[in-house]
Amino acid sequence: MANLELDLQIATEFTSKLPSEEDFIIWVNKALANSDKDFEVTIRLVDIDESHALNHEYRGKDKPTNVLSFPFEAPPGMELPLLGDLVICAPVVVQEAAEQQKELLHHWAHMTIHGILHLCGYDHINDNEADEMEAIETQLLASLSIPDPYLIKE
Repeated sequence: MANLELDLQIATEFTSKLPSEEDFIIWVNKALANSDKDFEVTIRLVDIDESHALNHEYRGKDKPTNVLSFPFEAPPGMELPLLGDLVICAPVVVQEAAEQQKELLHHWAHMTIHGILHLCGYDHINDNEADEMEAIETQLLASLSIPDPYLIKE
């Protein structure tokens, strides 16, 4: 199993609805369970303004978003265990969970695993990639007794 070093940065006023550092460690380890490498990951929990600014600067989208992933690309010939950074917008995650009628902790787990999979190279730009990524997310979440986040509640 991978050895994880997590740098959790709390840069949000939304502190009453945040998962614990142990929760994040469980979720990141779950997403990295098939690797025996060591990893360093930064997870930065932010407010609307920072998410909006980063989403605009790096993705050209003029709105906040739930999770942004920034994979680390080591210079040629340099081997570092740094996987990358996740920036998760706490108010957006809380709002989405309420709108989608999901348990808040389950949505946090989903956003964390989703972001880590992006850091590992998964994407959802086309339908085949999206299907593959969603299947992995669903399987990982199910192993944590979390329902399929892609099922729409009626």
